[in-house]
Amino acid sequence: MIEAAAGRIPVIVDGGVRRGTDIFKALALGASAVGMGRPYAWGLAAFGQPGVEAVLEILRRELENHHAQGGNDLC
Repeated sequence: MIEAAAGRIPVIVDGGVRRGTDIFKALALGASAVGMGRPYAWGLAAFGQPGVEAVLEILRRELENHHAQGGNDLC
């Protein structure tokens, strides 16, 4: 589907994002941005702002680790 946009519009993946590897895959396949509402909401519901901050840190760390390891698995 990203090929169909041909760079004319941004492609935003929003749904099914649970891990940093999901973010990596979406960006590697050409997404302009990745929404991650559900993990954010889980952190907020469980622990308020500290929960959201923890979720964002976990996702950031997973994304960085996957990128550092080469991140070649797009399937």
